[in-house]
Amino acid sequence: MQMTIGKLAAAGDVGVETIRYYQRRGLMGTPARSGGDGWGGGVRRYGDDDLRRLRFIRAAQAAGFTLDEIGELLALDQSDDRARVRALARQRIDALDAKIAQMTATRAALARLADQCAASETGPCPIMAAFEP
Repeated sequence: MQMTIGKLAAAGDVGVETIRYYQRRGLMGTPARSGGDGWGGGVRRYGDDDLRRLRFIRAAQAAGFTLDEIGELLALDQSDDRARVRALARQRIDALDAKIAQMTATRAALARLADQCAASETGPCPIMAAFEP
């Protein structure tokens, strides 16, 4: 299936500028213009492989990979270096575990403040006091 950048963007649930940004970053290719005559004529056509790559990029971002890491993953896919792919995945897991631990501690602290706030109707609110500079 051949599609314009607008159709590719819609199919990938991103904006056209997002695709152009990925192209500038080297994550996606830029097809040649087809048809038309003269300078700037013709339309770029994208195919199923472009849509698969776009969806891969978005899914990897959702998993927390940076665009640099995604670029490395895409390059590793060509080299079949599974050990490095696993290492990147483990690094991402470690980062997620650290973030989960931080968010769990933050949630517990906020729950304590909410309980303290509910314990009394007088005096300064412990929640407000905790966030004062």
